[in-house]
Amino acid sequence: MFLNQTTYEVDSRPYAVAVADVNNDNKSDIVTANLDSNTVSVLLNAGNGTFSPPTNYSVGYAPGSVAIADVNGDNKPDIITGNGASATVSVLLNIGNSTFSSRTNYQLDAYSRLVAVTDVNSDNKPDIVIASSDARIPISVILNIGNGTFYQQAAYAVDLQIFAVAAADVNSDNRPDIITVNAASNTTSVLLNGGNGIFYHQATYAVGSQPFAVAAADVNNDNKPDIVTANQGSNTTSVLLNTGNGTFSPQVTYPVGANPQSIAVVDVNSDNKPDIVATNVNSDTVSVLLNTDNGTFSPPTTYAVGAHPLSVAVADVNSDNKPDIVTANEHSNTISVLLHY
Repeated sequence: MFLNQTTYEVDSRPYAVAVADVNNDNKSDIVTANLDSNTVSVLLNAGNGTFSPPTNYSVGYAPGSVAIADVNGDNKPDIITGNGASATVSVLLNIGNSTFSSRTNYQLDAYSRLVAVTDVNSDNKPDIVIASSDARIPISVILNIGNGTFYQQAAYAVDLQIFAVAAADVNSDNRPDIITVNAASNTTSVLLNGGNGIFYHQATYAVGSQPFAVAAADVNNDNKPDIVTANQGSNTTSVLLNTGNGTFSPQVTYPVGANPQSIAVVDVNSDNKPDIVATNVNSDTVSVLLNTDNGTFSPPTTYAVGAHPLSVAVADVNSDNKPDIVTANEHSNTISVLLHY
């Protein structure tokens, strides 16, 4: 289903990857957050799923996550990173011509681990949700006041050792809710949005051992987003179906490769059912689990990628209307691109 990888060099220790058309040429580009060099690398799509050498931009100290969204309403996608060691979020505005401004840093009260970008207060401006490994402030929300500037950090308590955060409207009230995975308690937490960017107390659900990544997607075609986690301690992925009103059924687990640490849920075989793609850092592979119907999944097919793949994104990078796989490979300072055939 996927061709052998093509690799591209980036800056030191790529820890996260995102894919979006950053220069409005209708081709998907790649952005990585590079932990040791305190940079993001932007690789422009040269056509046919090949990429130019990276352009690097400085961000805060030890960026461990990256998101791409138009935060200032100019129809150009901007870059947002969560910088773990400096307790900051960096925003790089897209100034056109495939270039980005110098970073603006926003100081947090706790180390930032991962970020998600979504409009939490229904003002049509994307806000930033930050997950932290700091037990004092596990979840923070900073609101967009326009022109890509942000203010007001609100904090919410969830279980300890948050390793990932996602946002989705799980209870069909047209407001995005927050989903985390919590490695210490082997759980996922759901915080419902009460309006105006205020979130209710969490509900928790059991998942596999040491969950490290989470995605929200409707895997059983009932128009309600479900939860999928990657569990590094048990080498599994957990699927929790949404039973309505933002509550979830007990997990069903599926085996993947060794030490899965990133996950994407996308329809990779064009059957209108979202499939699971997980990166396995100890086996240097990605696992693809096809959706066999009603939110159940086939055994995994594995593909080789670079050394220690910490992050995965799935997008059509060669304009053939088939989703391709992109991974960030921490130990080889590369990204891998696997084209769908």
